[in-house]
Amino acid sequence: MRHAEFHGWRIVAGGGHCWGKMYCPLNDADCRCGELCVTSIWSTPKNPGNFARQLRRVVDNCTGTRNTDTAVKAGKEQ
Repeated sequence: MRHAEFHGWRIVAGGGHCWGKMYCPLNDADCRCGELCVTSIWSTPKNPGNFARQLRRVVDNCTGTRNTDTAVKAGKEQ
């Protein structure tokens, strides 16, 4: 979840059957094939390590996150 927060994602506790949810800061309709970037965070996943990697992939595969990372890398190279 720190990785998501570092990239600007909002973490909200509560929300039905899950511990909370992660929300993309851009909430772009084009991101993730037209699905809005919202991901449930489970409090007791079957395999915590795999679940952590899954959450990281959601953040890393977000179009907004990739565009931000590319811009930051381009700024460092100049």
